[in-house]
Amino acid sequence: MAADEARSVSRLHSEEDMHGKHHSTLWGDFFLHHVPCRPGQYLIMKDNVEIMKEEVKKMLLDVGSSDLSHKLDCIDTLERLGLDYHYTKEIDELMCNVFEARDQDLDLTTTSQLFYLLRKHGYHISSDVFLKFRDDKGDIVTNDARCLLRMYEAAHVRVNGEEILDNILIHTKRQLQCIVDDLEPTLQEEVRYALETPLFRRLNRVQARQFISTYEKSTTRNNMLLEFSKLDFNILLTLYCEELKDLTLWWKEFQAQANTTIYARDRMVEMHFWMMGVFFEPQYSYSRKMLTQLFMIVSVLDDLYDSHCTTEEGNAFTAALQRWDEEGVEQCPTYLRTLYTNIRATVKAIEEDLNLQNNKHAKLVKGLIIDMAMCYNAETEWRDKKYVPATVDEHLKISARSSGCMHLVSQGFISMGDVATSEALEWASTYPKIVRAVCIIARLANDIMSYKREASNNTMVSTVQTCAKEYGTTTVEQAIEKIRELIEEAWMDITHECLRQPQPMALLERAVNLARTMDFLYKDVDGYTDSRSIKGILDSLYVHLID
Repeated sequence: MAADEARSVSRLHSEEDMHGKHHSTLWGDFFLHHVPCRPGQYLIMKDNVEIMKEEVKKMLLDVGSSDLSHKLDCIDTLERLGLDYHYTKEIDELMCNVFEARDQDLDLTTTSQLFYLLRKHGYHISSDVFLKFRDDKGDIVTNDARCLLRMYEAAHVRVNGEEILDNILIHTKRQLQCIVDDLEPTLQEEVRYALETPLFRRLNRVQARQFISTYEKSTTRNNMLLEFSKLDFNILLTLYCEELKDLTLWWKEFQAQANTTIYARDRMVEMHFWMMGVFFEPQYSYSRKMLTQLFMIVSVLDDLYDSHCTTEEGNAFTAALQRWDEEGVEQCPTYLRTLYTNIRATVKAIEEDLNLQNNKHAKLVKGLIIDMAMCYNAETEWRDKKYVPATVDEHLKISARSSGCMHLVSQGFISMGDVATSEALEWASTYPKIVRAVCIIARLANDIMSYKREASNNTMVSTVQTCAKEYGTTTVEQAIEKIRELIEEAWMDITHECLRQPQPMALLERAVNLARTMDFLYKDVDGYTDSRSIKGILDSLYVHLID
């Protein structure tokens, strides 16, 4: 009895620590009542968009016979406005034409734009295209701000060993930082944004929302494209709100029955944003809902193993999940039995949904939960032994996988149905280099933001501490700088794999989108844990229609 009382007191303190460490939800029941537009207004928007879609399709056909620079500008504008997903086939054809015309004698600005778009779309183009622009000293010099910006963006689709792009990145970043305050307002805003987040690393919806405002100020804007982008953005926002209404109902019931509020972060809306970063298109509505449910469970498990359950309780709960049957509940600590039951119920409902969709991979879903629990449980061994891995690579062999990114890619592929073949799923499960790179970005970026909290809470040592040990750095700042170098190397690996992988870009783009989401969430703070830092962005994507 004394032990039970001690455990209850311990949990009481844990609850107090949790509320002190993590703020409560910013949303509550908001999406149960939030209706961004009336049904009639929504139907009118959809009808208008269908008309505009056809007009833009005709415009793209006309662009096919125009000069190369105009083609590049058209593709770039559609992508920045977030409209390109409507025209995958047409843009693929244009990019094929662009690739065939890549040997034209182009100026530096156009060459930079050409290089960026070809690399982004998975085309092999050598960085040697920049050699002809070097002066006698081997430098590429220009005072044109727009050209510098194009070069800066192009350098962010480099791969390891491309010295000319390494130098371009250093030079353009330094020069843009020097001149940004003297630029005209619209270009100044664009440069500041690029210095914060290069174009290749931006989230589709965040980028679209920002660029629509910028494009509206442009004197050369196409008014039909501007109106199309606003309506399309508002239609997607309305769809996301419908999804969040369903998810709020599920999450409220899950929380109440599983009693997770005493130790787990309440971040369902933020999790939907995470999944929307990977799958933003309207046809992937089920993917967003399914993945939000699964990874809210993962988030609960993360908090459970990280700071709430004892090692013995974690071992017992993991063993029960590995059994995955009704009898397994008897193995669980008493207070975790309802969590176990609700996890299985949610996964069963998802499996039934997938079976109704004739999805051949429904049976693989539960493996995500089991494997993530095993990863988190393995980390507790390091925590308990106060073990500091000798190298960052050793650390990442366990911790990169526990970021969940590998599992998210695999589960994302499952949710796509016939778009992802069995071969693609098998490839994703082998932990290929592109997925490993995404996991590394997630783990390292997360650790940079959270190392102080982890150190103070007696959790597993972070890669920051391991990096300091491996390289003998004298300050945390030096270790973090080295970690940032490793993140840049991972981005280069992502670019390299997109250029060489036989997998379709439609699938590879999901992995890239996940890296972009992780970059956004962990750029300045841990935006998932302290979601107050991204509340304004979420408001712009979920609450406020564009006028």
